[in-house]
Amino acid sequence: MVSIFNSEKDINGMREAGRLASEVLDYITPFVKPGISTGKLDQLCHAYMRDVQKTIPAPLNYQPPGYPPFPAAICTSVNDVICHGIPGDKILKNGDAVNLDITVISPAGYFGDTSRMFAVGDISILASRLNQITYECMWLGIAQVKPGAQLGDIGSAIQIHAESAGYSVVREYCGHGIGKVFHQDPQILHYGKAGTGDTLLEGMTFTIEPMINAGRREIRTMPDQWTVKTKDRSLSAQWENTVLVTATGVEVLTWSTGSPPPPECVKHLQFRPHLVAV
Repeated sequence: MVSIFNSEKDINGMREAGRLASEVLDYITPFVKPGISTGKLDQLCHAYMRDVQKTIPAPLNYQPPGYPPFPAAICTSVNDVICHGIPGDKILKNGDAVNLDITVISPAGYFGDTSRMFAVGDISILASRLNQITYECMWLGIAQVKPGAQLGDIGSAIQIHAESAGYSVVREYCGHGIGKVFHQDPQILHYGKAGTGDTLLEGMTFTIEPMINAGRREIRTMPDQWTVKTKDRSLSAQWENTVLVTATGVEVLTWSTGSPPPPECVKHLQFRPHLVAV
């Protein structure tokens, strides 16, 4: 199933869900500093969703076939954790880089999914560069989105930029269609060949969320069955936005006042809080 939203009600519903997800990241930003535990970050985000936004954390008790229920409201992936890090008693220290992945279900029943990288105190030049290149990868993928483009265009732009910087692209996990269902078609690969794959249609909503490793792309999954790390223990980074294919290009749905601005590599695009016209 693919969500294709053409009614103003559905599109506004997705805008609201995306904004709410991004606002959780705005809220938690001041708390991401040395000395806080990932479990405390989870508690703070969950309380904000429940008590302030009246949203539901989609990851909590999420259970795909073959997996145990995910036990937290958010994912906290630190340093060599690629994705799906489970919050707990891990204390963040100066120099850590952490991805916080947020998915909310809005009061109207729409899903908004987004993640950002956070520097904990003073991080290394290597970690800072990896975070920046990964952010650029996400935006270069977003810049490919318009009616008539193909899925391979997104993956190709991301892969070329990552590998040109000497990094690798994780292939086991990808972006996904989203709407009133958390995960659905299409699958948005973060590697590939331009001019291949399904054609994008106006009204599609999906995530673009490249996972980029400083070392090799191979992964290892921890005994909890959720936490995924780099096999060679190199650093990993991820950024994510939910987007809508518009009549003229792409709208970034997971946008809020605290969202970081697009990078210089896409400065040619006409950008305002939601729309990238290409």
